[in-house]
Amino acid sequence: MEVLLVDPLVPEALEWLRQRHAVTYIPELADDPAGLIKAMAQARAVVLPTHVVVTRHMLDAAPRLEVVGRLQMSSGNIDLDDCARRNIRVLQARSATVRSNAEYILYGLLMLYRRGMVSALLGRRLSEVRLGREIGGSTIGLLGLSPVAHALAPMLGCLGVKLVGYDPAVHHAADVWDRLGVEAVPVQDLLERSDAITLQMIHAPRFNGWINERLLNHCKPGQLWVGISRGSLFDAEALALALTDGRIDAMMLDGAGPQFAAPGSVLHGIAHLHLTPRLGSHTREAKMRASWYLVHRIHETLAPEAARREPTVSSEFMPLDRERYPGGSDPQNLSPSQWGALDMQLP
Repeated sequence: MEVLLVDPLVPEALEWLRQRHAVTYIPELADDPAGLIKAMAQARAVVLPTHVVVTRHMLDAAPRLEVVGRLQMSSGNIDLDDCARRNIRVLQARSATVRSNAEYILYGLLMLYRRGMVSALLGRRLSEVRLGREIGGSTIGLLGLSPVAHALAPMLGCLGVKLVGYDPAVHHAADVWDRLGVEAVPVQDLLERSDAITLQMIHAPRFNGWINERLLNHCKPGQLWVGISRGSLFDAEALALALTDGRIDAMMLDGAGPQFAAPGSVLHGIAHLHLTPRLGSHTREAKMRASWYLVHRIHETLAPEAARREPTVSSEFMPLDRERYPGGSDPQNLSPSQWGALDMQLP
């Protein structure tokens, strides 16, 4: 066995990989840690779901391992330092879900602006349907300038939205703000001016609880929030208060985590807090992009000479999948923007 698949690929990419390598697909190992460790003993590459933690103990049991792959981003539960010491390549299809997550945020905004449509679909009479709002002409704040924001900004701009933005890792004078048509403002101004907030910040431990009472006190009354970032960004008690005192009228979060609003949490039972289980990345196209990215990178790692003789597949977001940034260092060191040095062709 060369490649162990625990997370499924699209059939076309799986067949392509099977024509070149011995592939074994055992999805039930995702919830069988002991069985997974045993199966990895002979594997040169493994593709795992995001909830499977890659530990030093697991790597000790896989002496032939050269590649750990994920269809989605999930660095927080991979021992990256130990992988680097063992020269194990960690593959994550970072760009595959950029567009799908941007569309999820757009859908969430439209749904919250026009919640009456959901009520009507549930069979309520017109007199019971809440009066909606038009997104055109409103002000929306982009909190976080991750790649998703790069795809989302042109979508919102085409709808006549006024865009303001803030990212703690991006200088307010960076060229990227002008390229995206976003006015860079301090975070307090962003909250005070915006009718809605989109949250797509890249997670870092230092930002746990960053969105707290002090920050949420600046919310424009009746604000709408849609996000794809981790729930750990929020101070739960501060968020619960903002959701119940009128500062935040409704919130839609994707993949906040199973304990975010579980029984016993101060957020449990808040009617206008809507949580979805990572639906932003759950599209046919995203799965297709991620699958093809992984199979090509696995093939070029296990059989570099053969891979050089074959054409590769690219996408409009492929610059974000490079292992090394242009110039050989992190773009934060090259420009005021953490993404400005990437050669992205925006619409």
